[in-house]
Amino acid sequence: MVKISVEMVRKKAEHHDRLLAPLEEISLHQENIEKIEFIQNWCPKLRILLLQSNLIAKIENLNKLKHLQYLNLALNNIEVIENLDRCESLTKLDLTLNFIGKIVSIESLVGNYNLQNLYLTGNPCTDFDNYRDFVIGTLPQLATLDGVEIDRSNRIMALQNLPIIRSDILFEQQKYLCQRQKQKTRLQNDITNKWENEYKDMDPEERNKKFWAEKCEHAPEVRYEIEHMRQLKLKSEEPEKKEEKRPIKLFAPDGRPFNINQAKIKFMFSDAEPDKFILDLAVYKHLDSSLLDIDVQTNYVRVTLKGKIFQLHLPEEVETTNAVAERSQTTGHLVVTMPKVNGTIKSKMALKSNSKTQIDQQCKENQTTITGQSKREFLEIGPAEDVLDLTKITKKSNLSYIDPRFTLDEKKPSHNFVDDPEVPPLV
Repeated sequence: MVKISVEMVRKKAEHHDRLLAPLEEISLHQENIEKIEFIQNWCPKLRILLLQSNLIAKIENLNKLKHLQYLNLALNNIEVIENLDRCESLTKLDLTLNFIGKIVSIESLVGNYNLQNLYLTGNPCTDFDNYRDFVIGTLPQLATLDGVEIDRSNRIMALQNLPIIRSDILFEQQKYLCQRQKQKTRLQNDITNKWENEYKDMDPEERNKKFWAEKCEHAPEVRYEIEHMRQLKLKSEEPEKKEEKRPIKLFAPDGRPFNINQAKIKFMFSDAEPDKFILDLAVYKHLDSSLLDIDVQTNYVRVTLKGKIFQLHLPEEVETTNAVAERSQTTGHLVVTMPKVNGTIKSKMALKSNSKTQIDQQCKENQTTITGQSKREFLEIGPAEDVLDLTKITKKSNLSYIDPRFTLDEKKPSHNFVDDPEVPPLV
């Protein structure tokens, strides 16, 4: 028995980002569903529900679908029309090729005042006399029945003759229901005996040939048996399951990464340059870059290509933060550049050593130029002629202009001034 699951409904709702609540249309046809359930709770805003070509035997669990406009239940095992009175917006109902023999059950659709199109083609009730007049008179809101438009004159005649037609319909319905009950009991017994005795020890191929060659009746029980045989046939035709692939080991017990090329892709690894490694992967030219996952670690690089792993153990440690991965626009190759840790340290130390040697050489040159000079000159940098002479900053000059507003008379001490020899001079 196939049940309606969340995953099944989400799969059918891929065009709606797999969201169920706002979904307005869903198709669950040919899923071998035997019972309608959960849909009215998961998708309350449904307008179109397609459930044709299943094994549904009863119309149920649709009362909450207030916005439902089109319901397709063709090619199922339904025998009674029921539980649709609360689907107020229903305008089209398709029940083609079911097993509806209780024609009076269409009276449950009287309250569906928006119902305009009804399809009952291929049901046992269509063989009753005055079937069409009974349906038209019972459901005056219909515009078409079985794809044929209803004229006003036909509707008036059907309403006038409805009491007489209904009595005849009830008689034929009762006759059919008695035959159906006998058929149901007989088929159940025949099918049980067939599988317990005749088909029990028979070879599967012979059983399939015999079953499909036999004539069968048109009944819900036979449809269940046909579906059961179809499942057995598919199960026998399925290839034997291959042994599950063992998981890929990426690292040795001591933590050393393995070299793996699961994708069987060509590559080139270059360590010619002293300060970096270069990995060139021959990735397919038209492969989307979103399908690539690059992981650079200190001692290995891993590239996941559409789920397949390429891993390479590096001979030296690299800087993960400065690694660069690029795609070639012409060939599509993936180029991963990974700077070495030792290479960067050596380059920094080389710079320091170069600067130190330059300073030492400059000091030696200065020492050779300061031989025989004073200690003061020894502290100066550069040759002696380039040293700034502070005594030559100011120049002596004679004042050729004197402002007449100032007097240049010598200042004389006051008459009370006493020159004390013990007092030191002010200047």
